[in-house]
Amino acid sequence: MRTAVSIAVLGLALLLAGPAHTATTTQPDPELRSKLREAVRASDSFDDRYDAEVWLVDMSGRTKRWLDDHDRRLDILRLVHREATRRDLSPEVVLAVIQVESGFDRFAISPVGAQGLMQVMPFWKKEIGRPDDNLTKIETNLVYGTTILAHYLEREDGDLAKALARYNGSVGKTWYAERVFNALEQYFHVNR
Repeated sequence: MRTAVSIAVLGLALLLAGPAHTATTTQPDPELRSKLREAVRASDSFDDRYDAEVWLVDMSGRTKRWLDDHDRRLDILRLVHREATRRDLSPEVVLAVIQVESGFDRFAISPVGAQGLMQVMPFWKKEIGRPDDNLTKIETNLVYGTTILAHYLEREDGDLAKALARYNGSVGKTWYAERVFNALEQYFHVNR
């Protein structure tokens, strides 16, 4: 539980400081820090076992192309659903972001140093006082990434395209949001 809380705090700090992919000298937003702290305290995301089974079976089939190990795939899907739901995000949107960002490679590192499934910049660890957090740890990366995305969605008054552009560090451009929306439609069968 303590690790989850620490991860949520880190994610909140990430959201307050700026884009997930670009380093910034801006001070982290205190509101985002608070959100990250709260994020790790939330409970499980499924209302009942049936809902869980339906969603997990459906998404398991859709993500098999990137995650061939069944147990690992279900673990990742449970964590994605939990962290997305805790932050009022669509789990399918988070899956689309992961597909675009890392192709579900938890060890992915971008040319600018972003790490993990959701490609979080490592400076966030220092910003929230958790320099030892491991961004290639799936749960940690999802807490950071979903907290950041949720913060930008709130900041953009629910405009997902603008929030995605902020997440990617491409404010004012549409190419990144279009890639995520295409992944939603192509792989997760969610229409805009």
